[in-house]
Amino acid sequence: MRSQTFDVLVVGGGVVGAGTALDAATRGLSTALVEARDWASGTSSRSSKLIHGGLRYLEMLDFALVAEALKERGLILTRLAPHLAQPVKFLYPLTHRGWERPYVAAGVTLYDLMARAGGYGAGLPFHRHLTRTQALRAAPALKKDALVGAVQYYDGQLDDARHTMNIVRTASAYGARVASRTRVVGFLREGERVVGVRVRDLEHGEEFEVHAQQVVNATGVWTDETQAMVGERGQFKVRASKGIHLVVPRDRIQSTTGMILRTEKSVLFVIPWGRHWIVGTTDTDWDLDKAHPAASATDIDYLLEHVNSVLATPLTREDVEGVYAGLRPLLSGESDSTSKLSREHVVAHPAPGLVVVAGGKYTTYRIMAKDSIDEVARALDFRVAACCTDEVPLLGAEGYRAAWNGRARTAARTGLHVARVEHLLRRYGSMADDVLALCTSDPALGRPLPGADDYLCGEVVYAASHEGARHLDDVLARRTRISIETWDRGVTAAPHVARLMAGVLGWSPAQQEKEVAHYEARVAAERASQTQTDDETADAVRLGAPEIVPLS
Repeated sequence: MRSQTFDVLVVGGGVVGAGTALDAATRGLSTALVEARDWASGTSSRSSKLIHGGLRYLEMLDFALVAEALKERGLILTRLAPHLAQPVKFLYPLTHRGWERPYVAAGVTLYDLMARAGGYGAGLPFHRHLTRTQALRAAPALKKDALVGAVQYYDGQLDDARHTMNIVRTASAYGARVASRTRVVGFLREGERVVGVRVRDLEHGEEFEVHAQQVVNATGVWTDETQAMVGERGQFKVRASKGIHLVVPRDRIQSTTGMILRTEKSVLFVIPWGRHWIVGTTDTDWDLDKAHPAASATDIDYLLEHVNSVLATPLTREDVEGVYAGLRPLLSGESDSTSKLSREHVVAHPAPGLVVVAGGKYTTYRIMAKDSIDEVARALDFRVAACCTDEVPLLGAEGYRAAWNGRARTAARTGLHVARVEHLLRRYGSMADDVLALCTSDPALGRPLPGADDYLCGEVVYAASHEGARHLDDVLARRTRISIETWDRGVTAAPHVARLMAGVLGWSPAQQEKEVAHYEARVAAERASQTQTDDETADAVRLGAPEIVPLS
């Protein structure tokens, strides 16, 4: 990175920063991307795992945002990442006779029609109306008196952390220079102009300069802090809204469909997730530590209370396998309530050589990236090609359909169960062959990972060798979702994962022990924080576990 002046340097390795780097690289621009921690380690690994237009934004009459998001949902499902995304059906229980069904039907019909008008909605079935008997047949977990009928509709789902990491890998494949655990510590100026950044390699402690004609600040909830380093007053402010999610075993809620429930502030989702359900989310202001937002006991009780209002057999704290909290970057100034703040995005050019992008929602990351590089292009002194990322499949997407159709043959060839092959295809797409090749070369890698048998040992090795995983937390929390999918939150698997990573990264036994100890401390701090009743105390307890690689 220090050997050239780039056309574009992107700061921030969440989904927007990753998408911006991919957009720039596929327009033929020399591109660099830096991230202070791991890819998607902030907001982009802690979402509801949905790609959707947002029914509640339709109710707010934000038609443009919904139409844009529905088009992007269709693109991701059908062209850009069909191996990482799939349709998911939701049940919307109706609680009032008469007026509610036509009201909801009008909104969901418009939702479906807008998706089709965007050109990519044909892959999802049209919504359908259910009687109470039909709804209870689809979701026996519901109380009989919790609904008078229902509407069932479809949206999309994907693993956000893997998706973001895959965008980074795709940008790298198109020539971008990408570096995680590389923190921006200052901006370089020539007069008023921003000409690059000074970064610290957090793994080795070295500082160096990276020069670029244009720098894009895509740091999400850290936007204000990054702008402060430039010395420029922001044209807008970004507020953080905390959303927490619970993960519970699939057998705790008897249902063949996801559910969407109204709350007094927003909506609550019950989302199928492999052998689990994800229940979320909350929507509260957060002004404490942004790297590790903490879920308090109050947050957890809020979700349990609302979901239990419709369940015949209530969930308890003992049913909760995992908990995670994330922060939404909201443009502030429009409302006192975070649930009413804008999910629109803004692109600004606050100083020569600096572009800032903020706001938005996960589903529309590609549009935010396009708008950012369009703004960059206006400031460059040569003609820049138009955005083409709507036609650029992510790594693993090309050939995925054929690989899926041939999964039975792959299972027979490798000796794996077909369900295991399907698991690999949904995580790696056509690149599943690379993981299978590892397992063929070393049969031990084809065995289930101890303590997390949904995954193969070979997936850990692949994460370290191909997917940029540098530390134990990267694998347990983001390359896999073991940290939220197992009762012990990955503690049993941790030493086995450390040993597998050590073979790739050259860790000594002492480094392996250090990695495991840090991970165990993180889990203990998270569990303790989730017993605290308020955000301040929960935050203080969570910060008791230090980073494996300090940010300072």
